[in-house]
This record gives sequence, C-alpha cells and structure tokens, in this order.
Amino acid sequence: MDIRIDELDRKILAELQRDASQSFDDIAKNVGSSKTPVWNRIRKMKEAGIIGQHTVLLDADALGFEATFFVLIRTSEHEADWQAKFLDTLKKRPEVQEAHRLAGDIDYILKVRVKNARAYDAFYQALISEVRVYNVTALLSMEELKSTVSLPL
Repeated sequence: MDIRIDELDRKILAELQRDASQSFDDIAKNVGSSKTPVWNRIRKMKEAGIIGQHTVLLDADALGFEATFFVLIRTSEHEADWQAKFLDTLKKRPEVQEAHRLAGDIDYILKVRVKNARAYDAFYQALISEVRVYNVTALLSMEELKSTVSLPL
C-alpha cells in the first residue's frame, strides 16, 4: 500500500515516537487536530507498514545489563548456507540487539548487551561453536552518549 506522508502525519509519528502510550485525544491535541482524523491516519499508516510493532523501552542498567559490546566479525564464508546459519544463530541469541552486514573490511557488526564480561565470553563461545568466523573483535562501550530509536522526521 502506497501512502503519502504529509506534515500532520509527521507530527503524529513524532508524537508516537515520543510516547506511543498516549491516547488518541492527547495525540490529537498535541498535533492540532481531532481524535477521529488522527485515529484514521494512524490506522492507515499501520496498514501501510509505516508504523510497526508497539513495544516498551526498558532500562538495561536497572535490569543488570551493564555491558554493551560492539562485535566486529570478519568471515571468509560468503555462501548462502553459511549466511542462513549465521542469521539463524543471531536470531536465537537474545543478547544481540542489532546486527548489520557491512561494506568494507568488516563483514558484520553486532550490538550485544550482556550483564558483564563473563556473560559476553559465554555469548562469544556459543557463537563460534555454531558458526565459523575468520576473526572476531569485541569493543566494550565505556559510556553510551546517545541512544534513540526515533527517526528524524
């Protein structure tokens, strides 16, 4: 479904990114509209796939997940079977918050959130036991300076 996004849609999306738990009335008030048009626009954007799943952001530190590692992976394997197994392995690992295939010297980068270095080592050992990789470099984030899931509308 092809949908055009206008300024009101952008305002609605910005409000949803800020706080998706607010009521249609609150969103409508904040964007200068009324409830029914806001509801209709949100419904259309959901149907078009612009708005995906609703979720809650948890405080990782408060839950004891104090270590974030960025894992750089180089591989000499580029066959479809290896890639499918690698992707399947990543999907099964809840520690992997993000995974990207890259252009350049590094083939993949993972964002891995764990409780501590020992938990990262357990993740690493499990990963290399399931898929062959040429080289793995782990970088520990000392401090998160900015993190957002919001798009710059």
